[in-house]
Amino acid sequence: MPENHKTIILKALAQTPGYADLPESALTITRQGGLTNLVFRVDAEGMTPVVVRVPGAGTEEYIDRAAELANAQAAARAGVSPQILYSAPEEGLLVMDCVENIVTMTPENFASIAGSPARAGAALRQLHGSGEVFAGRFELFAMIEEYLAVLGKKGNVQLPEGYHDVVASAGPIREALDANPAELAPCHCDPLCENFLDDGEKMWIVDFEYGGMNDPLWDLGDLSVEGHFTDAMDREMLEAYFGRSPTAAEMGRVVVYKAMCDLLWTLWGLIQFADGNTAEDFWDYATTRFARCKALMNTPSFDTHVAALRG
Repeated sequence: MPENHKTIILKALAQTPGYADLPESALTITRQGGLTNLVFRVDAEGMTPVVVRVPGAGTEEYIDRAAELANAQAAARAGVSPQILYSAPEEGLLVMDCVENIVTMTPENFASIAGSPARAGAALRQLHGSGEVFAGRFELFAMIEEYLAVLGKKGNVQLPEGYHDVVASAGPIREALDANPAELAPCHCDPLCENFLDDGEKMWIVDFEYGGMNDPLWDLGDLSVEGHFTDAMDREMLEAYFGRSPTAAEMGRVVVYKAMCDLLWTLWGLIQFADGNTAEDFWDYATTRFARCKALMNTPSFDTHVAALRG
């Protein structure tokens, strides 16, 4: 582990109840992963393990860490996320409870672990219906403009060919959403599979960097995309969420958000590429997402879903 990461972790643990007086020799620190941030599990004999989140380089340009903390605490009160034990939002540091006996979800795990799409749907329903109010408002089209501005400051980052054309063709979608606003709810807004932790009975949700008040069906559409859900998995998730089959208008929103999340996260991937993030091939990530967005918007049924949303 790089010495600077260890120093940051030890600094956070020095402020964490139960860990403050433990010497470094008593700690076992294990890297857990993360695409932009660094996540570490810390064990010590006789202690409940904790998780330390160290922010990724450059994330302060587009992440409001104070809002993230407030939303993570609200999600913990809602019962869907671990408790925060220590935070330093000005540095992006978090220490939280470690949920034991869980599987970190991936597209493969969602496909193979029985009932996991339903448990994810139930967890999102619990969050959305909690009555908590998240800091900030997740505004899809404003975020697209903000990310384009961030990229503009980074020099020669090329957008995938036709990106601005697709944003322009999304105009009718924006009009339909504006004409039929959803009741806002506290939303995760970045439901990457790895942000879901399954203990076999309950699905936990972590990492609220992009959380905000939003149309709750964004979370469902985005999770479907991230998890490469089949139609059957979508039905399982949505029926667990609604307690019934979705209406045509509800399904229209979910499908529209599948396309729009790829449009947005294309830019996020390009920012990671520009920042030199080597966690994965972010140019391929961005161009793959953009191609998937275009493919969905060009399917014969897509306009039907937009019409159902509008009507």
